[in-house]
Amino acid sequence: MRHLSFVDNNDVTLLESGTAFFPALVAAIDAAQYDILFETYIFAEDPTGELVRDALIRAAGRGVKVRVLVDWIGTEHRTAKRLGGIFLRGGVHYRVFNPWCKRGIARSHRKIAVIDRAIAFVGGINVNDDWLCDHAEHKRLAAPRWDFTVQVRGPLVAQIHDEAQGQWLRAGHLKFRQRIELFKEMRKKPVQSCEFPAKAAFVVRDNLRNRSTIQRAYLQALGRAKDSVLLATPYFAPGRKFRKALAHAARRGVKVTLLIGVGEFVIQDMVAHSFYPKLLADGIKVVEYQKTQLHAKVAVVDDDWATVGSSNCDGLSLFLNQEANVVVLDERFAATMRAHIERGIADGVPVRAEDYAHIGWFRRASYGFAYMVYKLVMRIFAIGYA
Repeated sequence: MRHLSFVDNNDVTLLESGTAFFPALVAAIDAAQYDILFETYIFAEDPTGELVRDALIRAAGRGVKVRVLVDWIGTEHRTAKRLGGIFLRGGVHYRVFNPWCKRGIARSHRKIAVIDRAIAFVGGINVNDDWLCDHAEHKRLAAPRWDFTVQVRGPLVAQIHDEAQGQWLRAGHLKFRQRIELFKEMRKKPVQSCEFPAKAAFVVRDNLRNRSTIQRAYLQALGRAKDSVLLATPYFAPGRKFRKALAHAARRGVKVTLLIGVGEFVIQDMVAHSFYPKLLADGIKVVEYQKTQLHAKVAVVDDDWATVGSSNCDGLSLFLNQEANVVVLDERFAATMRAHIERGIADGVPVRAEDYAHIGWFRRASYGFAYMVYKLVMRIFAIGYA
């Protein structure tokens, strides 16, 4: 998967936040007949988590083979342990990714569900309540968290299934006979219908074969951009190549707009602010989303390229963690994604060059210091960040 491999004839439906995603997910789980592969970074102990958890247990109870993989840091050790006991009693196969950081500090930040190899969900939405902050327990947000997932039907689902199957294998230890059975399952390819044929690719980032696959997809799209780039990300701290690609696009007349989440982590905001003067000088429009927690990792380039997934535009996602995105080449889908991002931009606050032209030396120095510390940490732990 080092290069994007686009597949024709897929139905790709955009789902905005948990209000659209969780009903569709639970309906697909309740209709499952054969197997379910489910990955998430956060699996919370709240009503939303209970809704999804109970649906997975119901599926296991009627004979569906259910496999659930959560991240140890994202879900939190004690929660992951309690969840494991509940799933064990419910007949669900359950694993935790990289407990106690025994395999390094990389996290599985992916959010993937594949049901009966016929339908898949890929995006940025964790299993938690839209109204509750995902890093501060019991803190209620001003508005529902803003995020996206795609529902996929068609030939691409087979690739998503095989990758999720491989992740399950890598996350644990299986006997030889169990591995043979899993590989036999991977050979079964269901026949799927398609109502709105779209060309799409499934792209992952890991620390083996796919170290820079997601960044490469972005760089290729930015390099070909002719008219516009809309990019929404909770955290903005990419490496030099990514920033140069944005600047080069803007300098050749492409309208580049960044919608950046703020107010979640002070240090992260300071790092992002350190880039603002250069971004604005290059002709890039920067908008801060302050309505609620921005968790969407989405982009649209021109009229036919769009991506939705788990990868932020920062060093952790692009150079360290395991991530998964779907890239879609389709005018209908891109138009839908564009309308959502433009609505987010309308809800945001534009950053003006004059806001940073006369800031005090202390603030300017603090932004620069935050970036230098961040860059040092990334260079130590993330290969390729510069």
